[in-house]
Amino acid sequence: MPKQVDHAERRRLIAGAVCRLADEHGLEGVTLRDVAARAGVSTGAVQRCFRTKEEMLAFTLGQIGERVTGRVRARLTGSPAQSARTALGHAAEETALLRAEDRAEARVWLAFVAQAAVSPALARTLRADYARLQEAFTGLVREAREDAGHPAPTDPRRAARTLLALADGLTTHVLVGHLTPEEAYEVLHAHLAGLWEAPPGSAE
Repeated sequence: MPKQVDHAERRRLIAGAVCRLADEHGLEGVTLRDVAARAGVSTGAVQRCFRTKEEMLAFTLGQIGERVTGRVRARLTGSPAQSARTALGHAAEETALLRAEDRAEARVWLAFVAQAAVSPALARTLRADYARLQEAFTGLVREAREDAGHPAPTDPRRAARTLLALADGLTTHVLVGHLTPEEAYEVLHAHLAGLWEAPPGSAE
């Protein structure tokens, strides 16, 4: 009998090869031939999984986004007793990719972000990734607002959008060496602390 091929698993295998090549050479170094060689499959196998290179890149970007959102969900469910404020901080840290073990993924993520500026397919995938993260942040801000007696943003969606943009920007600042990871964490947590401060002139 012919060997059965798990196409879903093969697509993930190919996406992993794309990520490794992108980390080493940027997306300009990602060719179908090199992806096939790195994944240990034939060029024809890659073409059977993906009709075009752009489709392959869009799938890979989706896989990266799923890994990030998966880690965010894991941090949220890993400690059910944590407050919404603590959970929001953990989610923002995961999104910013500031740890040393996240550095390769951060490089690949930014390579895709740059390419998305000129690729409508990648831009659509990236917007969907950002939308999922923003909804998660918004829900946590809303939960935190329910804590009686504590100041909180009056517009959870705007607060979530701002936090996501900050976390995403810190990824770049650390990668290019403008900030150390420690400085980036300080910026992130100073912003988070400011979310829960009472506005000037408000009653204690």
